[in-house]
Amino acid sequence: MSDLNGRRVLITGASSGLGRHFAAIAARAGAKVAACARRLDRLETLARETGAAPIAMDVEDEASVIAGFDAAEKALGPIDGVIANAGMNAAGMALDLPVEEFDRVMRVNLRGAFLTAREAARRMIARGETEGRIVIVSSMGAHKVLPGTAAYCASKAGSLMLGKALAREWANKGINVNILCPGFIATELNDQFLGSDSGKRMIAGLPRRRLMQPSDLDGIVLHLMSDASRGLTGAAFDLDDGQSL
Repeated sequence: MSDLNGRRVLITGASSGLGRHFAAIAARAGAKVAACARRLDRLETLARETGAAPIAMDVEDEASVIAGFDAAEKALGPIDGVIANAGMNAAGMALDLPVEEFDRVMRVNLRGAFLTAREAARRMIARGETEGRIVIVSSMGAHKVLPGTAAYCASKAGSLMLGKALAREWANKGINVNILCPGFIATELNDQFLGSDSGKRMIAGLPRRRLMQPSDLDGIVLHLMSDASRGLTGAAFDLDDGQSL
């Protein structure tokens, strides 16, 4: 169920947070991993720890995405698994949010997921891949309002529907596309808020009064990357420890 031997998996946003964690668990499960991000210095550390191939990639830039796939396939061979994880937030109430920050959230979280998934699919289809795997990392914010994060929630709702639309388009192309919607997990993206008084009050109000751990996602991520997920496509998985209830 979690054996990734023989798989070649590309992960975006791998320099920190969930992306870094996904790269580590995929490598431990036997996959050859291309760890992609803008911060190449951080990827070098991950590469030493896991054996992943460090690949410079900016998901906002289509040319960078294409070049990143080229570099990954030169290092590892044909990519047959992708985790589109790169993301960012722009906290603040909508009335005060600069439009430039709104646009950047959309470019990274939604357009970046589209460019990553599309480039992966183009290559898989061109070589006749029959067991392609793409996972788009969305958020609990795709279907639950997280106050002060209008741009983030909108981008993640978009990425959820993007995953379903791509799953439908590529259903007869040998590519499975699925979506993860995690709850609150402490990462560099949100640790400042979660450590604040407001964040602590929010945690205290959750049904289980706790944050999730990155490891809570391990089982489903490895399953969706593996051969065992042959019959799963277009599915959105809410893994939020009941936080959205």
